[in-house]
Amino acid sequence: MKIVIAPDSFKGSLTALKVGTIIRDAFLKELPEVELEIIPMADGGEGTLETLIFATNGKRFPSTATGPLCHQVETEYGVLGDEKTAVIEIAAISGLPMVPPDQRDPMKTTTFGIGEVIRNAMEAGYREFIVGLGGSSTNDGGLGMLQALGAKLFDENNQLLPPVGGSLFKVKRVELGDLHPLLSKCKFTIASDVTNPLTGQKGATYVFGPQKGIAADQLEGFDQAMDAYGSLIEQQLGTELKQQEGAGAAGGLGFAFLVLSGNLQSGSKIVADATKLQEKIIHADFVITGEGQSDYQTLFGKVPAFIANMGNEHGVKTILLSGSLGKGYEALYDHFMSCHSIATGPMTLEECMDNAEILLYNQARNIALLIKGISAECNSV
Repeated sequence: MKIVIAPDSFKGSLTALKVGTIIRDAFLKELPEVELEIIPMADGGEGTLETLIFATNGKRFPSTATGPLCHQVETEYGVLGDEKTAVIEIAAISGLPMVPPDQRDPMKTTTFGIGEVIRNAMEAGYREFIVGLGGSSTNDGGLGMLQALGAKLFDENNQLLPPVGGSLFKVKRVELGDLHPLLSKCKFTIASDVTNPLTGQKGATYVFGPQKGIAADQLEGFDQAMDAYGSLIEQQLGTELKQQEGAGAAGGLGFAFLVLSGNLQSGSKIVADATKLQEKIIHADFVITGEGQSDYQTLFGKVPAFIANMGNEHGVKTILLSGSLGKGYEALYDHFMSCHSIATGPMTLEECMDNAEILLYNQARNIALLIKGISAECNSV
């Protein structure tokens, strides 16, 4: 029997690799003879770099960059096992958890550090990039990143603007002629499952801005400033980018990567392709996946649904094991063999997260016992 373990992270609690390791250990307790393979998954957000490096036997490279609050932070980029593709995770450079809740203000946050890390990787010789676009704390349309790569933004007095979100309200002229010359030789594959445009009611500001600190009465003004900025860049390039799918991802970083001719793709698919997930699922008897909380939204492009669809396509039974099951989880039964939560009774979120390792181990062991019992019964027939 072969079982593939392909979970997403339990965000804020356990990485995807840690989740997979705990499930494997629990299964080995009950099914020591079973072939188990861990393939940690991600969708472009937190954990994308770790997942890709682990799955391809890649390497990590430390880097210092400007963090979201304009202070220097220690971060990293990765290189896949092919030794030619660099991996950059936005959440590790300007992620939302890096900004304390009382300091979340997209007028003051920046994506400048992302451009710095890209520049470091380019100058180290890398020309192919996978960029995980989830989990950002910013809403600057990627202007900070573009400035780090050589773009210039000017105000009405022809003064250079700082690389923060507030500059959206002041920019009157954009110059892209001095972008880093190596960029024209680079290929950017952008891992993101967000399809929102840059502006409008479904754009970066209205949909994602509130969680980053934009007050309700600031949304319209911020969106208008973003729209004006986007139009200035479109005029420079002579092409329309603002309304393309994914332009609004990560506070408009999707738009900035479109400026760099980036190719936005499903984050789950990028990770699955890099890890050769489909080849491994085809030969499996069961697949186990999960996430921090599964509910009706899981079916809208999240990792477990992606895994379930792949498993169902090849007739492989898929089991869902998540931190919790939320509103409308009943819809998941049409896609999974069974659905499980690690909670063992009435528990607060904090209790569940604090005890996630042992709770996950015990529930995974229960599932292993069920599979063991089913297999024994089938073999006796």
